[in-house]
Amino acid sequence: MEALMRTVFQAFAKSQSANKMARRYGLRFGASRFVAGESIEQAITAVKALGDTGREATLDHLGEFVSTESEANLSTDMCLRTLDAIENSRVKANLSLKLTSLGLGISEELCVRNLKTILGRASMYGIFVRIDMEDYVQCEKTIRIYKQLRQQFDNVGVVIQAYLYRSLKDIEDLKELKANLRLVKGAYKESPKVAYPDKADVDNNFKTLISTHLKNGNYTAIASHDPQIIDFTKQFIKESNIPLSQFEFQMLYGIREELQLQLAKEGYKVRVYVPYGNDWFGYFMRRLAERPANVWFVLKNLFK
Repeated sequence: MEALMRTVFQAFAKSQSANKMARRYGLRFGASRFVAGESIEQAITAVKALGDTGREATLDHLGEFVSTESEANLSTDMCLRTLDAIENSRVKANLSLKLTSLGLGISEELCVRNLKTILGRASMYGIFVRIDMEDYVQCEKTIRIYKQLRQQFDNVGVVIQAYLYRSLKDIEDLKELKANLRLVKGAYKESPKVAYPDKADVDNNFKTLISTHLKNGNYTAIASHDPQIIDFTKQFIKESNIPLSQFEFQMLYGIREELQLQLAKEGYKVRVYVPYGNDWFGYFMRRLAERPANVWFVLKNLFK
């Protein structure tokens, strides 16, 4: 049953018609648990609240289905406005973005041009930018663009997904660049030809990626809500004498907040991924696909 529900939610996440319909209702039916708001002002308020409890953030202006150059340029402008808001409010926050929102599906040249503009503004402010990883189709292009931009900018990192067979090789290939990586399990539905179908294999690969990248001496963001992965990381950094300055834990806004606070209290750096914007539906559906138990939370909100 859970597998069927995941498939349904992942399909909804890619539906433009469902996206448009959801926008009419706003965040009222449960998405506000996972999305900080529709405006940058609401997002900054959420980041300030995180800061009051010792947590940092990475802000992401949500965007799906970019199909024209003007839409890509608008998304770029929103990233620039987000950087300005971070700088002006002095909150502790990075920026996260998706290359498809900058026009990767239209042309690589357009995407790179927009990304350079963003990285230039972020560099001026001293803000770090994380390139999110999307589905497998975008993986090779994303890493290629990251390598290209890394030659010019130090303030940029990328995401590696543990469910892909290729990920360990990617980490070794990025070693010489001293890549700052966010390591995640992966949230897209992929073919068993390119991704581990079994959770146990994904978990084992995740641990291998964490230990390998840390042993390589490079900064590692461990993005997981899984206590098993978190406990593994704690034990590994203790046994390997990894300094606290070389890694951080990352979690999603609205998920496992008690664990976030506990880790921060223990002295670990905790960064919360804070999405905002009115194009929130695809993100919301992927969160439900990851954990169908959240559907009950949504249903309760529908009937309030």
